[in-house]
Formats: sequence, C-alpha cells, structure tokens
Amino acid sequence: MTGGDPDRYPKRGAPLLVWGAGAMGGSIGGVLVREGLRVMFVDEDRDHVRAMNEGGLWITGPVSEFRVEVSAAHPQDLRGRFTTIFLCVKAHHTRQALAQLLPHLADQGSVVSIQNGLCELEIADVVGPGRTVGAFVNFGADYLEPGVIFRGNRGAVVVGELDGRMTRRVRAVHELLQVFEPAAVLTPNIFGYLWGKLAYASLLFATALTDASIADVLAEMEHRPVLCALAREAVSVASARGVRVVGFDGFDPGAFEPGAPVGASGASLDDLVAFNRRSGKTHSGIWRDLAVRKRPTEVDAQLGWVLRLGREAGVSTPLTERLILQIHEIESGVRQRSWKNLRELVGVA
Repeated sequence: MTGGDPDRYPKRGAPLLVWGAGAMGGSIGGVLVREGLRVMFVDEDRDHVRAMNEGGLWITGPVSEFRVEVSAAHPQDLRGRFTTIFLCVKAHHTRQALAQLLPHLADQGSVVSIQNGLCELEIADVVGPGRTVGAFVNFGADYLEPGVIFRGNRGAVVVGELDGRMTRRVRAVHELLQVFEPAAVLTPNIFGYLWGKLAYASLLFATALTDASIADVLAEMEHRPVLCALAREAVSVASARGVRVVGFDGFDPGAFEPGAPVGASGASLDDLVAFNRRSGKTHSGIWRDLAVRKRPTEVDAQLGWVLRLGREAGVSTPLTERLILQIHEIESGVRQRSWKNLRELVGVA
C-alpha cells in the first residue's frame, strides 16, 4: 500500500482510532476525549477494554486526575474504517498490530507512530511511506490496572512527515497533539528526534539493569563514563547515516559526539537527572516490564536498530550489544538486576 495524499487530510470531527490504550495511547486519547474529540480505543487486553467501557478511562498522577467515558474494543470486535490511526503499541508488537489494523485504515488514511524506536520504518514498509507519519514522545506514563493510566510528567511531543514536508496532514496531526501537549513541536526532522530518543533509550535500558530510579542511576558518578559511551554509540550511528540528531528534555546529543567540549556530557546528564527528579514516574517502562509485569522488553525493537544500522554504517557498537544481552538475561531469569551489571559494562567500555 503506497497510496495516501498528505495534502488531503481528514475532515474535522472525524473519529480518531487509538490502537493500544496503554501508557501512551491511554494518556493521549484520554485528554483528547476530555477536550471533546471523538476517539475510539482498541486494545488486546479484554479486561482493560471491559473496564473502559463499563467505568470509563481514569487518568491519574501529578499532571491531572480525571475520568472520561470512552468507547473501546478488542481488535476482533472492531468495526469501521478510520482516516487517522495513532499506533501506540509496544515496538515489538508493531507488525502484529499492523496486520490487524489494515482492514480499518481508510483509503486516504494514515498511521501515526506514537512509539519508541524506529517503528516508522516498519510501518512504512507495510502501508507505504505516503501513509506513515512519524512522532516522538517523552512524557512518562504507566498502565496501572484495567481502566487506569498513570501519567507521571509532561515531556517532549514532536510530529513530522518522514520526508520533512509540511503537509496539511501533518499540520492536522500536530493540532491534535497540541490538545494533549500545548508545546508539541512540528518538525521537518522527525528522524533527528527519533535517533535522539534511541540514544536516550540506551541510557534508560542501562538504568533498568538496577532497581534504582532513573535519576539515581544517571546521577551516579562512577558509572557516568559508561553511560556516556552508550549514548555516544547511538549518536555515532545516526551521524554516520547523515541524521542531525536533535535534543530534548535535557538530552543534548552534541554532548555525546566525538570532540564534544569537556564536561558537556556531564552537564547533559545533570539536566536529565533534574528532568527525571521532577517526574512522578521514577522508573522506566523498561524496568516495569522486567520487575513488575515480568514480560519481554522492547530492547530488540529499539536498540536492535543501533546494532543493525551501525553494522551497515561501519560503526562499532559493543556496549549496546552487551547491554541488549544483559537485558535478555534478566528477562530469562539468569541475571538479576544489580549495580554489578553496570560495572560489567564498564569492563566492556
């Protein structure tokens, strides 16, 4: 499918489909419903769907507390076709979700990736680049229980066409996201933000090797050299591919480039510590997958891109490779979460 005209965008008032009503989709969709927009939610968790239909969607946390009546369906029960679909599933569930949502994507419709990693590339491979919109989010949120989403803070929200054009379509999506986050950014360089998030994600995966908070790990001086080296690998791969990486919420990609001023990386980590200290969400969703929900993380679907594209570009990424292995060992139960894991990475560095 390669159709779709970015300059013919949906009529105002058309219903939005949020595919995946967890942390990201629930947070964004809940605010849009509260502000009077028409939203349909889809989720694989039948208990979550039932709770939303019977008792509404509750958004809790320091940002806001509210409940809204919503309509939700399991993928097997969904009917109709939609011009705009916000895809909000975990990165490693992208292909499965695309197979399910394709019958519900209108002929001139688009899929907006509200995900981590480079899922836009997978989506474009299935529905076509002309029907794919890129997005980047950095607010903290968690699924707590059926019908309840915790939003821990406000963070960067960015949207852009894959080819950088400022189309009517992407402006309309930007307007939708501004309802959720007034400071949402419309960019001609969405891949710059996505690669910035990948570099930051390498830090977040490293924090999940322990049971300490994000801020406490990033603040620990002993492990800062290896954290900086991890971020530098991702930034180096992006640079080798000609991507101008963009910073956000304290993450300064320039601080992790070869030849960066002395102290720049430490200053960026200080800013990230301050950003995370202000959040009601102390631990990453990665840590929550490992420690609470006991399920596989997005590590391959996120950091796997750094390895694969690094090999193509001739950039060595040994720390990222070892980090992925450590996460898999924690997932399988042969490794425990501990500060020792970070010290092991120091040996690789």
